[in-house]
Amino acid sequence: MTMNRRDFLLGAAGAIATLGAAAPASAQARKDTLIIGTRSAATSADPHYANTQPNIDYASHIYEKLVERDQSSKPAARGLAQSWRLVSDTVWEFKLRPNVRWHDGKPFTAEDVAYTIDRVIKLRDVPGGFASYINAITQVEIIDPLTVRLHTAKPYANLPRGVGTVYIVSRHVGESATSEDYNSGKAAIGTGPYRYEYFRQNEEAGFIRNDDYWGAKPAWARARLRTIANDSTRIAALLAGDIDMADQIPTADIAHLKSAANVTVDQIAGMRSIFLFPNVSRDDDMAFIKAADGTPLPHNPLRDLRVRQALSLAIDRKLLVDRLMNGGAAANGQWIPPGAYSYNPQIPVPQVDVQEARRLMAEAGFPKGFRITLHSTNDRYPNDSRVAQAIGQMWSRAGLGVEVATMPYAVFAQRARKQEFAIHLIGWGNSAGDASTGLMNVVGTYNAATGWGVANEGRYSNPKLDAMTAQALATMDDKSREKQMQEAVKIAVDDLAIIPLYQVNPVWAVRKGVHHDPRADERTSAIDMSI
Repeated sequence: MTMNRRDFLLGAAGAIATLGAAAPASAQARKDTLIIGTRSAATSADPHYANTQPNIDYASHIYEKLVERDQSSKPAARGLAQSWRLVSDTVWEFKLRPNVRWHDGKPFTAEDVAYTIDRVIKLRDVPGGFASYINAITQVEIIDPLTVRLHTAKPYANLPRGVGTVYIVSRHVGESATSEDYNSGKAAIGTGPYRYEYFRQNEEAGFIRNDDYWGAKPAWARARLRTIANDSTRIAALLAGDIDMADQIPTADIAHLKSAANVTVDQIAGMRSIFLFPNVSRDDDMAFIKAADGTPLPHNPLRDLRVRQALSLAIDRKLLVDRLMNGGAAANGQWIPPGAYSYNPQIPVPQVDVQEARRLMAEAGFPKGFRITLHSTNDRYPNDSRVAQAIGQMWSRAGLGVEVATMPYAVFAQRARKQEFAIHLIGWGNSAGDASTGLMNVVGTYNAATGWGVANEGRYSNPKLDAMTAQALATMDDKSREKQMQEAVKIAVDDLAIIPLYQVNPVWAVRKGVHHDPRADERTSAIDMSI
């Protein structure tokens, strides 16, 4: 692959040929059905199967959490818990919402909360679960049908945020259910505003309005999540009126869509960080790292901090944000955006320094560089494959022989979890709204028993960092906990456990006449839309 063409970075993303002028007839003909075109598909209808945005988007229609979040990702009493409080440093009490019923008519009670927590903690055969968020819970005490107390072995300040990542499922249906039973609809019984209609893996999901929902009823009798991976096709479907919303709009197309008479564009400062994940799990079997002459290397270069520093220094983050993301992202040196709890203002955005990158590479024993393959999705994040190509070009200027390989997320995710790649481009949504999820799940040492490191696809391990994270989570004072998290983030960043690039500012395009409340956590769901 040739990577020395400057005009690759400067090229336009691709124009939209036709801009609609009026509300299309196809949209007017189906007023009772909302259709959302998504770039990525849910891999399972089991709400505990995988902690990925498409799966979360799907589950949000059918299921609910104890603690929901507002538009800026802060915990809010909008879920199945009306309130929560500390009874002691190791006991949290949750008061459950009364008169909530499952889709089959049975009442929602504390028994369902207890079952869900037990199920999530015990799940071991899923590709990326939620156990790390609630593993601190040692006992679920049912006080009465609408009161539950969650006990921990030591103080755990983030428990409300932790349970706010987990969708509650029913005990009476779930105890004998498998993930396939959720896919088929047999076990897909929730308390949410929509009921299960159908689920076609990696293709489409359908929902029917729950007219017995305890909260505000959805505006549409039916909703669809339809996967349209190709950006141009998804946008064309919106302009033609075949769908009512398109998510993950390429930033280069924003201006075109803003000029369309029948479309509005929504954008918000997001929580998702895009970064590179170096694989430090092994020294042998390095299929995607070779010496400059193509021969095998005796050791994995990515285990050397100097090499990771060189890779980071060779990247021009400002160019990525300005030229490829067109302002739809903000360069960052960590995985938390400015203004969020536990963001560390002492961590700057890394500056590009190709000469220093070459010097560090030579100091590490690679004066002629080496060959490396950068893997990326081509259908998961805005401009993901183009960003990967640009980074490959930047690394080639620093003396590396680079190949960029992109593939659909469904294939990529399975291979990344098996640590098949040398280094890959990936994103993390920071679902709890602070640095804790990244500290536990992304850079925390992988541990199947505790659920830590569930998204640690590079298998980085730092016992000191793990201890600092655990200590921070056990600190009940907000200011002290934030300071400890900031220090832990700096250790991870200084060691380049991951190589942060930028924060995504998610963009949606919506048909005129449909209102959408954009969320920092990127949720794309019919429950955030109204007429």
